[in-house]
Amino acid sequence: MMNKKTLGLKKKFSVAALAFTLGLGAVADASAAEFNWRFSNLYTRGTAFGAVYEGLAKDIETMSDGRIAVQVLYSGEGVSTEGLLGAVKAGLITMGAPFQPMNAGELPVGVVEVGLPGGTDDPVKLKALFHDQGWGEILEKAYGEQGLVWLEPYIQTPVYIITKNPINSVADFKGLKIRAPGAYGKFLRNLGASPVALSWSEIYTSLATGVIDGSIGSNLIDHRDGNHVEVAKYMYPMPLAGAQVLPIIVNRNAWNKLPEDLQAVVRKATENHAQEQLTKSKLWETEAVTDMEANGLLWSPAASDADKKAWAAAGATLWDEYSAQDDYSKQLIDILRKNQ
Repeated sequence: MMNKKTLGLKKKFSVAALAFTLGLGAVADASAAEFNWRFSNLYTRGTAFGAVYEGLAKDIETMSDGRIAVQVLYSGEGVSTEGLLGAVKAGLITMGAPFQPMNAGELPVGVVEVGLPGGTDDPVKLKALFHDQGWGEILEKAYGEQGLVWLEPYIQTPVYIITKNPINSVADFKGLKIRAPGAYGKFLRNLGASPVALSWSEIYTSLATGVIDGSIGSNLIDHRDGNHVEVAKYMYPMPLAGAQVLPIIVNRNAWNKLPEDLQAVVRKATENHAQEQLTKSKLWETEAVTDMEANGLLWSPAASDADKKAWAAAGATLWDEYSAQDDYSKQLIDILRKNQ
């Protein structure tokens, strides 16, 4: 067993190794820019949403007239999905697009932010929650306590589960190991499943080797881009959540070094990015289903009335549970209940 000194040295070495790895990229892309940022996202190279994040980086560079240079890092490149939040807090990454359920213990309010089962799927209502009904101000404070600047959130389409075998009724979820972090995992545990927290890049191999029996995606496009249908052919027709809302975050020390005009540029670029995410995700969702069906995707049978009731019951307790997690979560859920 390692003693505390050994563990401490190991941790310091890991952080130093990460900083060195990221630093190599920064040297290779050094330019005359006043500010050199590293931006890490959830996806691997070559995916549809990876390209959208690239667009955000290019927008920042273009709109700042090259004063900010942004190096885009993908899933597994220097930092894991689970470690992304901490890397931005530490300043190893300047800007990040985290998946909040992967950091549920570190920032519980993020699980409410991304969307609990039973929440609205209407983009107009979601935008109103953040911009008109107080969610934005609450989240700015919550992320601010973590040393982060919370920027314009973006909306993605519904969350679906793909499985290796058909789900003929919700009873079939019992005993299944399903990649479903955060509230999604708790929801499925209420149906008898065993949730597993894995990053997006681990899903394919875990399905192929039997480590898991199914997985959620942030949306249907994730399942298509991950080639999940090759190793799990059945999609359950009821979504866990009608939409997901995810933020762009920036290390506060790096943010404070920007003059006000460049802060305004970054804010505007994230607003443009949010609109592009919503527009393209709706278009790509239809294309993704068509592509996956052409490659053998099958849909599990439509849910019965009894299944729908069980589905609703599985999510009913989550609002109360997350409201009790911390004050910020309670504030969000109170507003959500008031404006349903």
